[in-house]
Amino acid sequence: MSKIVLITGATSGIGQACALEFAAAGFDLVICGRRDERLQKLAADLKAHHNIKVITLSFDIRSREEITRAMESLPAEFRCPDILINNAGLALGVSPFQDASFSHWEQMIDTNLKGLLYLSGIVAPLMVERGSGHIINIGSIAGRDVYPGGNVYSATKAAVDSITKSMRIDLLPYGIRVSQIAPAATETEFAKVRFGGDEERAKAVYQGFEPLTATDIAEIVFFTATRPAHVNISDVLVMPAAQAGSNFIFRKKTTEQ
Repeated sequence: MSKIVLITGATSGIGQACALEFAAAGFDLVICGRRDERLQKLAADLKAHHNIKVITLSFDIRSREEITRAMESLPAEFRCPDILINNAGLALGVSPFQDASFSHWEQMIDTNLKGLLYLSGIVAPLMVERGSGHIINIGSIAGRDVYPGGNVYSATKAAVDSITKSMRIDLLPYGIRVSQIAPAATETEFAKVRFGGDEERAKAVYQGFEPLTATDIAEIVFFTATRPAHVNISDVLVMPAAQAGSNFIFRKKTTEQ
């Protein structure tokens, strides 16, 4: 029987790239996200190109009730995935703390932190009962190296870092591996969402250097998930070659500059 991978935030970016990576290797998938049309298209594409099973779950990761209903709707054999990839997350705005939006703070906390907790809180006990499993949390360099305007986004990712370490300790006796992959500058829809859909402003974030891609991160996630059972890659911080920290990116000057 093929192993099952559950991926949140699978409609774009790193989550979608992870789905493509694991599908190519023959894993069965549960792909989750809010945008059902995108999920259905991705599922159809994956099934057309790979001999795997793909189940879609459309829900708002901020809602414990929606998560619970979605997980309960799964066929019994899919309710306890072999690998859980907690990828869903977002950043909103870059205002300094004193000018930031309370609604932005709440959405980031509810998505990046509470959503991860709600879903992991359902899956982890099932993994404990089975005696195996792997939880991979997608963190961020922002969780360890803050930057101007990062305030609550950085705080949520610092919490993911702490929760990952705590999970690893608590689940250690049950044969469950827990890992964190923390990317730095990665060109996805992330910046576009952060800037409220402003594509030009988002594009400028990645100008003058070569950022990471979603595929770069997905390949690392896949490698982490497919190590022998006695090996746990606990923590990976990934940066573009042009980056040395949240506040240090070397951008090449263009002729216009």
